[in-house]
Amino acid sequence: MASNVNPTVRRRRLGQELRRLRELKGMTAEEVAERLLVSQSKISRLENGRRSISQRDVRDLCGVYEVDDQRVVDSLMQMAKDSRQQGWWHAFGDIPYSVYIGLETDAESLRVYEPQIITGLLQTRAYAEAIIRGGSPETSDTEIDKRAQVRLRRQDRIAADHDSLRLWVVLDEAALRRVVGSRPVMREQLEYLAEASQRPHITVQVLPFDVGAHPGINGQYSILEFADAADSSVVYIEGVTSDLYLEKAHDVQKYTVMYEHLRAQALNVDQSRQLIEDVAKEYAR
Repeated sequence: MASNVNPTVRRRRLGQELRRLRELKGMTAEEVAERLLVSQSKISRLENGRRSISQRDVRDLCGVYEVDDQRVVDSLMQMAKDSRQQGWWHAFGDIPYSVYIGLETDAESLRVYEPQIITGLLQTRAYAEAIIRGGSPETSDTEIDKRAQVRLRRQDRIAADHDSLRLWVVLDEAALRRVVGSRPVMREQLEYLAEASQRPHITVQVLPFDVGAHPGINGQYSILEFADAADSSVVYIEGVTSDLYLEKAHDVQKYTVMYEHLRAQALNVDQSRQLIEDVAKEYAR
């Protein structure tokens, strides 16, 4: 396992291997849970990489699956040990979407649809603070500062000169028109957005109001894709109390088709940048 692979991805790959061993054994997650006297949800969370996995968990599962090759067991045990290392985001304490950050950190490309706000990877500091404060009114100033720092640190992926994240964003026009923070904050944000959209690895399109009903009408989602063939694409849907991660091929395909429709209905890149610049000028007046 390469040392530069982050712990979220390590857990995900380990979970995929444990699922493969279970299926080879012909057992259901419920049957495994009964054998180990644990909940079925624990087995499911271990397999989908959403839960930290210990070397003891691996040892017990290998016992149930009758894995007799010690080299395989040792390799999985090492993966479990590596997966418990901490990513850079853990230095900021408890971050609600830490699993997503781990995936985003390792992704090769990211497609985002945002119906209400400018996506996090393209937010200015002032806009980010206003979004966090508005979305969680009871959050302390210290917590707002911490979350804003994390958001800006995530932007390292698109600021890098090489190995940059390939970012494609479709924004609803509402994201440009909604005054977050103040008009000066919005002017600065949209000027930054227009500038960022000129980078070769960043594409921004705006879905205008006159499109009417469209495939993204049900809300925000992101599609993450990875360079390693072992890592399947993931659809991420952010929730208030919990987030949804879809990895089944037919689910990812459905959202991918929806995204293609959104891109087709949105303004092209030049038209989108012009609209962003025009709205920024409106805020400057």
